[in-house]
Amino acid sequence: MNKRKVLNIIIFIIVLFNWSRMALGRNTLAFTSRGITSLKYYTVLSNLLEAFASLIWIFNKNEKIKYIAATSVVLTMLVVLCFLGPLFGYSVMFIGVNFWMHLIVPIMVLFEIIFISKAKYSFKDNLLACIPLLIYGLFYMANNLINGVGRWPYTNDWYGFFIWGYPIAFLLFFVLIIVVYLIAFTIRKIKDRQ
Repeated sequence: MNKRKVLNIIIFIIVLFNWSRMALGRNTLAFTSRGITSLKYYTVLSNLLEAFASLIWIFNKNEKIKYIAATSVVLTMLVVLCFLGPLFGYSVMFIGVNFWMHLIVPIMVLFEIIFISKAKYSFKDNLLACIPLLIYGLFYMANNLINGVGRWPYTNDWYGFFIWGYPIAFLLFFVLIIVVYLIAFTIRKIKDRQ
């Protein structure tokens, strides 16, 4: 069995194990929820996308879905490092399942895509990498517009994007779409130099 296949099996197991811990366990950590409500977090969805992409890669070596999933989990890590960490504190961002989903899985996947994968990506692939966030962001924004932001702990704005009002929230969403594109673009350019 080759090393990349082993790595993808490990990624798949880590994600499913930690999501199971979150969904079935007692959640006292920030940005965790029990059961199906755990799927409201982009971190969980992007990690599950990565697990799904890893499983697909094991059987048919689909590089495009790996690229899209990698971009999604790297976005999760960057949002935690640059926005959520300073806003809510790094201690809650890197503990328990959050440690694995916010840091370890993104680093493993980034290492795989840049240093192990031999695939080449295109401008079209960069655009495809934006689709998961675009879909998630539209649902997140629509939920807050239709149902209101609410108050903690029953808020619809669990990421705090609406703290500064609706215009800033929409601006942050637009900025995140650009960030996803730039992550994908950067990965592609690094790979082009290899």
